[in-house]
Amino acid sequence: MPSSTSSPDNPAAAPTDVAGEERPLLDPAIAAALKKDDAGLVAAVVQQYDTLEVLMLGWMDEEALHRTLTSGRVTFYSRSRSEYWRKGDTSGHRQWVRGVALDCDGDALLVTVDQEGAACHTGT
Repeated sequence: MPSSTSSPDNPAAAPTDVAGEERPLLDPAIAAALKKDDAGLVAAVVQQYDTLEVLMLGWMDEEALHRTLTSGRVTFYSRSRSEYWRKGDTSGHRQWVRGVALDCDGDALLVTVDQEGAACHTGT
């Protein structure tokens, strides 16, 4: 997992305030409620907001969730590439965030989206 140490070369670093102090990516109550796996990730089920069709499963850490919540576009952490990726940046098949919810025990997220194009890597 990338470090959360702030630096100009690390866009995944935690945000800093005016004094250069690192501040949390997420509200502390939300961060505490997340039940992450040993790699610091939580499953994120993506669902079309109006039809309720389940579109895909991705993985998020606190940084990916922060980016998702603040940008309005879904960002995942790729376990195979060990990097962040925002859905649609290469394919054009963007996911516009409509809502994010945490399940009852904190080990999964439900991200409701307005899907633009195909959601799956198979083209469906």
